[in-house]
Amino acid sequence: MLAGLMAYGQALKQRVLDAYDAGEKTRAIARRFKVSEPWCRRVKQRRNEPPRQVGGGHFKLDPDQRRKLAGFVDEKPDATLKELQARVKAELEVVISIGALWNSLRRLKFTLKKSR
Repeated sequence: MLAGLMAYGQALKQRVLDAYDAGEKTRAIARRFKVSEPWCRRVKQRRNEPPRQVGGGHFKLDPDQRRKLAGFVDEKPDATLKELQARVKAELEVVISIGALWNSLRRLKFTLKKSR
């Protein structure tokens, strides 16, 4: 993961809150911990909120639909993701993004190998 996109840890958030509790101003805190001022303000505003859950957890296709998807791949192993997406929409009546379709295939242990 790129350094600029990583979430800050709970320890840093706690140090920022401790600095606020000690009476420091937002600008000084941001400079001290090398974070942005808006981020410091958000940490302070969300002090009493529980940590947010990152990521999904639900699957677009249910187990029966995933079995049918596996059947589509077995029928036409060289189908593109776009073709599979269209078939899922037509036959299973589910609108699914290419990314969600890719994740479903990966969970089904399908690979890009030409020979199976």
